[in-house]
Amino acid sequence: MKKTLFKLKIPEIVLIILVLISGTMLGFSSGGFVINFQVVGFAVISTFQKGCNAVADTVFGTFTALKDIKNLQSEYEKLNEKLKDYEYLQRNNAEIRRENELLREQLDFTTSLHYKNIAAQIIGRDPNSLYSGLTINKGARNGIKKDMPVIAIQDGNIGIVGKIIKVGIGTSMIMPVYDLKCNISARVQNTRDIGIVSGKGAAEAKLSLNYIRKRSLDELHYGDIIVTSGENGNYMRDIPIGTISEIRVLDYDNALEISLDSILDFSRLENVIVVDQLTEIE
Repeated sequence: MKKTLFKLKIPEIVLIILVLISGTMLGFSSGGFVINFQVVGFAVISTFQKGCNAVADTVFGTFTALKDIKNLQSEYEKLNEKLKDYEYLQRNNAEIRRENELLREQLDFTTSLHYKNIAAQIIGRDPNSLYSGLTINKGARNGIKKDMPVIAIQDGNIGIVGKIIKVGIGTSMIMPVYDLKCNISARVQNTRDIGIVSGKGAAEAKLSLNYIRKRSLDELHYGDIIVTSGENGNYMRDIPIGTISEIRVLDYDNALEISLDSILDFSRLENVIVVDQLTEIE
């Protein structure tokens, strides 16, 4: 079989080249190629610039956000510290106001007393000692002597605390009314029946009122105030000790068994007044 070969002659090749050259020159002369290159180049460059700007904005925004978060955290910490300082000052101011009110209340009361008195602060409590002692920050140098009565004012209520049993140079010890060895001559305020108030050894325990006859039963009521009788010169007269909280009738006893709630809350007691009954104030 014979092979057929496609061969271009020189005149034909020259013709094709001339056609291509003519078309190219025509395109350049009409400006078509130049416009296309400008459009394509602008699109490529603008897209690249837009991408770069987007990346730069993202990076800058990230650093700015991190800086803002750090600044906000610093401001938060500063405000938190200021808030703590403010709360501390508020607590201090409230404490100072409370102390001033207590001192003013105590001062108003002491000025009404007809006896020399010494204000003192409880600085120690010893429930395991021979006496359930309360230690105060005043002693012999302040004029305190053994057996002086001690009173207090709390929430507007005046009450008996106890009496001085030990005196040091700068401190003293009180035997409180709730001590087992404490016995106070007392009266029922409204009936004037006389008895003896005794402690049970603990501040939270009730006091006992003994030797009140059964014939007074109908005249006694819960909440009646028991006051000091003033007999024997141990305590001033008519200072509240407690209120009746329970009355029991015992078949084998002619006296009633009466329990009292103390006028004072000893768990919150801070300041007391030691009274010198032998020295009157004109």
